[in-house]
Amino acid sequence: MNKALLLGARAFSSIFRPQYFPLVGFCVLFLCTYLSLLPWIFKGTILLLVALGTLVLPRMTIRTWRHINGLKLHHLRLRQKRFFPYLIHILFYAFTLHMLDRFHLPRYMAGILVGALMIQVTCAFINLWWKISMHCAGAGGAIGALVAYSFIFYFNPIWWLSLCILISGLVGSSRMLLRQHDLWQVIAGTLVGIACGFAGLMLP
Repeated sequence: MNKALLLGARAFSSIFRPQYFPLVGFCVLFLCTYLSLLPWIFKGTILLLVALGTLVLPRMTIRTWRHINGLKLHHLRLRQKRFFPYLIHILFYAFTLHMLDRFHLPRYMAGILVGALMIQVTCAFINLWWKISMHCAGAGGAIGALVAYSFIFYFNPIWWLSLCILISGLVGSSRMLLRQHDLWQVIAGTLVGIACGFAGLMLP
């Protein structure tokens, strides 16, 4: 297979890791909606909390766990080795959501993390029997959340939706090129992400 194509697939998989999507979602809200008028100290505090709870602390914990158990990154490709990382993300996402609740954020903000937590829980449950693509679930979550926001804010999402669908397709293709998942695992991850991303914002 073309080496440049593989390098591109690895780069794309690294850039669009599922753990990045909650933080990106909050950044988009703070930049592209009336929430941009909020004080920078408030926005910075929220973004710092989300970054710590969804990126920094889970990654440090999983890295420590890997070091203690003598595991390399490639070991986490095995379905049997993925449960603990799932559990760590679920616990930190739940704690971050609890902390955000103390700021009394509107539902359409906290819903980003609700959807992300639903994705983690659903994928962890499925992973007990079958490996599913978390990368595609994260990308699908962005699609579901965008559709939900189009209902909440009454706007036409067609251009943003086209971009998200394109990214989702490229993410799925990258995971298959790298032989991390097959087509059905990619499709299942995307559908789980869309459903959870939408429900996380629309459910009361």
